Amino acid sequence: MKTKTIGKLVRKSRKEQGLSQTEAAGYLNVGTRFLSDLENGKPTVQLEKALHVLNGLGFKVIAVPKASHKLIRYIEDHLSEK
Repeated sequence: MKTKTIGKLVRKSRKEQGLSQTEAAGYLNVGTRFLSDLENGKPTVQLEKALHVLNGLGFKVIAVPKASHKLIRYIEDHLSEK
């Protein structure tokens, strides 16, 4: 998954929950700059913080082996529809 895709998911989820970046950053105990960088798909954000934000917004992060490429394609195709 690309960092831009993760950023779009985070932004969409935050907005669906009615949170501003400032509110979400406070709730998640991260800086607004970090949240902005994450939402904009900056590839150098800290992984641990990114996972913390995803968890805090209600996502479950699962690592799927590349050998399961059909599953990955299915998930990516269905994520892009929403």
